[in-house]
Amino acid sequence: MGQNKAHNPIIFADVPDPSIIRVGDTYYMSSTTMHMNPGVPIMKSDDLVNWKLISYAYDTLEAKDELNLEGGKNMYGRGSWASSMRYHNDTFYVSTFSSTTGKTYIFSTKNPEKNSWKRIEFQPSYHDHSIFFDDDGKIYMIWAAGRLNIAELKSDFSGVKEGTERVLIENASAPAGDNIMLNAEGSQLFKVNGKYYLFNITWPHGGMRTVIIHRADSIYGPWEGRIGLQDLGVAQGGLINTPDGKWFSYLFRDYGGVGRIPYLVPVKWEDGWPVLGENGKVPEYLDLPGNKSLIPNIVASDDFKRKKHEADLPLVWQWNHNPNNTLWSVRERKGYLRLKTGRVDTSFVEARNTLTQRTFGPESAGTILLDVSHMKEGDFAGLCLLQKQFGLVGVKYENNSKKIVMVSAANHVKELQSVPLNQGQVYLKAECNYRDRMDEGKFYYSLDGKSWNPIGEPVKLPYTLPHFMGYRFGLFNYATKNIGGYVDFDYFHITD
Repeated sequence: MGQNKAHNPIIFADVPDPSIIRVGDTYYMSSTTMHMNPGVPIMKSDDLVNWKLISYAYDTLEAKDELNLEGGKNMYGRGSWASSMRYHNDTFYVSTFSSTTGKTYIFSTKNPEKNSWKRIEFQPSYHDHSIFFDDDGKIYMIWAAGRLNIAELKSDFSGVKEGTERVLIENASAPAGDNIMLNAEGSQLFKVNGKYYLFNITWPHGGMRTVIIHRADSIYGPWEGRIGLQDLGVAQGGLINTPDGKWFSYLFRDYGGVGRIPYLVPVKWEDGWPVLGENGKVPEYLDLPGNKSLIPNIVASDDFKRKKHEADLPLVWQWNHNPNNTLWSVRERKGYLRLKTGRVDTSFVEARNTLTQRTFGPESAGTILLDVSHMKEGDFAGLCLLQKQFGLVGVKYENNSKKIVMVSAANHVKELQSVPLNQGQVYLKAECNYRDRMDEGKFYYSLDGKSWNPIGEPVKLPYTLPHFMGYRFGLFNYATKNIGGYVDFDYFHITD
């Protein structure tokens, strides 16, 4: 059973807030990566199951202190949130919003794989909004939480039309009862056979993340609502159909340290309602082609060898916050990623130019070979598992000597073990185990790349809201005393 069938989760990695469209027989998905840059990843699939990163909506959002990790400010857990993806008149649209900048952004392109995305921005920041192109040519935006609002967008997308804003649904959480912990949000609006269907997520106290569906014959209502799905906490998303007429709902689930992971559930139509799941449950297997590895289309190894015409960084990589592009290179030393220090920092989470990729489940590992021969006194470089309660293994240059250290930020930042290093390069490894929510990380070092030594102790990998993101592998280097040092990463190898 299930050998050649898709299984849930569709992607065992942090791909939250999905918005999916189908154009012909190809599917496109946008997601959330908040404080990572480039931002708003765009993925493509020909079977709804196996996805490949093809672009990002933006390189950087803006150059504020919070986004640049400057002046003691940061945008962990903020940046840009849930996006809305649409296709209209041969054009792809992706919109998002940011409480960090106080703006709403709409990006458009004719070709999401080849062209860069054109940007329009306006104030205010419309929370968890959905863009909707109606058959009569009007363009709407629905947003907010609990009490949902709607307005018409101007035809040039430069903001909402004055005088068109109104309340869409007074209390969208109502179908889940009165005792609500998370008001209905994450709106996504669809039109099927002339009827409007609005998807939201809510969370009753003592219950689980719940899909709420409203329907109406007119976009302005009246709306009737019901619970769409209440199982495993799989919720927030919308509707998609296949060219041969199958229907699914795409949703996601909070799954501890690995992050928020996408699911598909089959949909049947009964009395004009989409009915989600099999007898109200999220099935393990789906009538879709089998899942392939996330490597190399969502995460990938990198040996940092670049031909002249190749991009400096493949799409699998994202920077933590805005990068300082003068302080990194894959061209200065052939076949290496060089990270240079340009300022003094007091902690790892303040350091710029940490280069990241998703960790993934059920188990994954990242390995690097690091050349530390050009570090300066006070420098710290290595391999991390990045979240608020991070763990890392790296090389510290302290008191004129180098040592391999393992650091945990479980309750407070603490060095758990150090080993003297008397050579110019070292192999480092980080492992994650998310099987059955084990949420455990382990760190290792090797002096020859063959025999591995554990260092420090295993760390818990809890999902925390201040960072609001699954754990990421990260390559880092920062100065605590003198600037001008650098390290060279020979490779990053990722395995499942």
